[in-house]
Amino acid sequence: MQDSANPNLSSSGNPKIAKGDGDAPVKAYLDAMPGWKSGVGHRLDQIVVRSLPDVRKAVRWNTPLYGKDDGWFFAMYCYKKYVQLTFFRGEDLIPAPPKGSKVEGVRYFNIHESDAWDEAMMADWMAQAIKLPGVKLW
Repeated sequence: MQDSANPNLSSSGNPKIAKGDGDAPVKAYLDAMPGWKSGVGHRLDQIVVRSLPDVRKAVRWNTPLYGKDDGWFFAMYCYKKYVQLTFFRGEDLIPAPPKGSKVEGVRYFNIHESDAWDEAMMADWMAQAIKLPGVKLW
């Protein structure tokens, strides 16, 4: 049986969580994030919910997704040494998250354990992202 003390992780360090819609599968993912990453995930989830209380949540491909009626705007993924934040229309954010992608429009922001990341900037990015058209992934 999987629990947050002994999560089932992929070789990259990402929790393996069943596909599902709503808050429960996303919470299961956040709880299963290993070590310090779980705290980061829960803080990010709170920032998103404060920005968009009626946010649509789901887990697909072992990845929590955040969206609204017209599509997805944000996701996160655990790697062994960092949490990668994905802004699906990140090129349209001001300032744009620093890491580019091979996928047009997508930008990333990575959080390492020793990083002091700016929650106010993250909240600003979320507030901007929810105003942009969402992205359809399937």
